[in-house]
Amino acid sequence: MTKPEDATILEELKQFREASEKLRTEVEKVIVGQREVVDQLLIALFAGGHCLLVGVPGLAKTLLISTVARALELEFSRIQFTPDLMPSDITGTEILEEEAGTGKRVFKFVKGPIFANVILADEINRTPPKTQAALLQAMQEHEVTAGGETFALSPPFFVLATQNPIEQEGTYPLPEAQLDRFMFNVWVDYPSLDEEQKILAKTTFGDRRELRIVLNDRQILNMQKLIAAIPVTDYIIDYAARLTRASRPADPAAPDFIRKFVDWGAGPRAGQFLIWGAKAFAAMEGRYTVSLDDIRRVAVPVMRHRIACNFAAQAQGLDSVAIVHQLIETVPEPEIPKYEPKPPTDIQQVDEAP
Repeated sequence: MTKPEDATILEELKQFREASEKLRTEVEKVIVGQREVVDQLLIALFAGGHCLLVGVPGLAKTLLISTVARALELEFSRIQFTPDLMPSDITGTEILEEEAGTGKRVFKFVKGPIFANVILADEINRTPPKTQAALLQAMQEHEVTAGGETFALSPPFFVLATQNPIEQEGTYPLPEAQLDRFMFNVWVDYPSLDEEQKILAKTTFGDRRELRIVLNDRQILNMQKLIAAIPVTDYIIDYAARLTRASRPADPAAPDFIRKFVDWGAGPRAGQFLIWGAKAFAAMEGRYTVSLDDIRRVAVPVMRHRIACNFAAQAQGLDSVAIVHQLIETVPEPEIPKYEPKPPTDIQQVDEAP
């Protein structure tokens, strides 16, 4: 028999799935194909994480993010990262202002574009690390410190960044600390022939699709609370920890290929994001249980930017994605715990008559 609270949760999950499908439908009005990329971006949004989209120019990375922002009733801000961008151009700056009436001059903090719900950090690797670091506190702690004062950022808060491959000229590598703040590193690849034909057909008529608002800030926060409430078994936690620890060359559980091809592996934040991503993916499908397949589904975008391959790997043509796939095939699944019914403890023993 279904309990009332179970029925409520199932209804909330049904609404969650319907909302995510509506949002995906709105995005697909503009974006052709890239289904996996769209799903990974939505998972990061619903899990409250930040997302880095990587790909060569012209693959609609910026268009995808702006399209998602248009379908959300949230404050949107776009920051175009350039080599001359300063940290104060992101966080804000203090200006000297004269008070009306008194004529007294005081400093006033003018908030920068970081004070929004959805931040599009366009071509984030075109600005030096000093300016990239201006995002660190905002991404981790959802606050900004300027002029000795700390300002909270309004929830929900997402940084959705685009990046050209490092091999492109005029780019700066993102520091490891900056990369680790991103929940997902999503690779945007070239479209298929059929998809490219549809893109050409849709985009050469000057037709701008109007999008409906699907979700507002309150609804997104409620969806994040629902994801947080989804239970995770020790079995799932064990598997996420095994995957993460197996990526570290110095760990006793590391396979031989990790010791041979990896300089350093993923930290504990990777395990956290594996579980958060798996929970969000389950909720998008209307499920209240997380499976090992959910963990494997998000393993590549979570771990690809947290594993540093060495020169031996490069010589063999291996990258972090190949390493993650090999980890998934190598790391054994934990044993499913067997259920053993326990004897009731609330039955009092009756002494036999003498």
